[in-house]
Amino acid sequence: MADGLTVAVTGPTGDLGIAIVSALERSRSVKLIRGMARRPFDPAERGWRKTEYRQGDVTDAASVRDLVAGADVVVHLAFAILTASDATRELNVAGSRLVFEEAAIAGAERICYASSVAAYGFHHDNPDWLKEDVPARGSPEHPYSQQKAEVEGFLADTVRRHPRTVAYVFRPCIVAGPEARTMVEEIPYYRVEEAMPAPVARLVRAFPVLKPVIPDPGTSFQLVHEDDVARAFLAGVRGVGEPGPYNLAGDGVLTIEDVATALGWYSVPVPRPIVEATAEVVTRLPVVPDSVAWIHSVRKPVLMRTDRARRLLRWRPEHTSKATLQAMVAAHRAEVAAR
Repeated sequence: MADGLTVAVTGPTGDLGIAIVSALERSRSVKLIRGMARRPFDPAERGWRKTEYRQGDVTDAASVRDLVAGADVVVHLAFAILTASDATRELNVAGSRLVFEEAAIAGAERICYASSVAAYGFHHDNPDWLKEDVPARGSPEHPYSQQKAEVEGFLADTVRRHPRTVAYVFRPCIVAGPEARTMVEEIPYYRVEEAMPAPVARLVRAFPVLKPVIPDPGTSFQLVHEDDVARAFLAGVRGVGEPGPYNLAGDGVLTIEDVATALGWYSVPVPRPIVEATAEVVTRLPVVPDSVAWIHSVRKPVLMRTDRARRLLRWRPEHTSKATLQAMVAAHRAEVAAR
């Protein structure tokens, strides 16, 4: 296992990127980190001392070549999630393919890719608990899912053609935590609340009867803490275990009712036939808003076993799904209070 690694990271300023770069900064095995993002950022603002900033785009070959030149390991995180659609194929699919190819040509020893549980697809014939030997088929009606699965295929093809480079593919469930708050911040109520005049928002928060109600389709899901995902990536960067896919999830399962309870809101059950009917209607619409496609993600639970990561990476989630939810909500409340 090599020391003094140079690690190139795409998407270092996203929810997951911040946690991963912070973990790399603390590792004695890492000498230098190069982070590339579309928008400027100052590593010193986060106390990062090993990290160099490169402004660039994963769809630009020159930017990618500059980033990966001389890197021992390339960590690929840059990906449009909530807006995934045909419009993001250039970034998500073509950009990922370019990063993989240039990393292998440059002689990187390892590529660590942030895939997703969504890569398995939301298929009714999937097993109730997913292991890494289940094919990552994606769901055509869910662009993010389909693109994640497609990119995994490109990565597998890259390492077949460049056998000196190996790949670690991490499939986390929903990532959450103090920095990774997208899940709660994208609930429509928060968008509405942000647009309210301050006195009205305070009034709404003060009266329980005015608390929002969010629909609960009853589908179980898992959360994984940003720091637990970062520890798995660090293991891959250091070459622990063996290459291949790894499921990442915190212990325990949740439903939307648990989210509503943590937020101090209410939830109302949504009958399964209504969920299925809505998803079928969405599938047949000629033009579907990006966010609406996510209705398909509640049709079939996607729960994962993490035995492989525990055995080969010696990885254990330090945070349960419930504790991760609480940490995310606490951080969000603190930020709202500060504003």
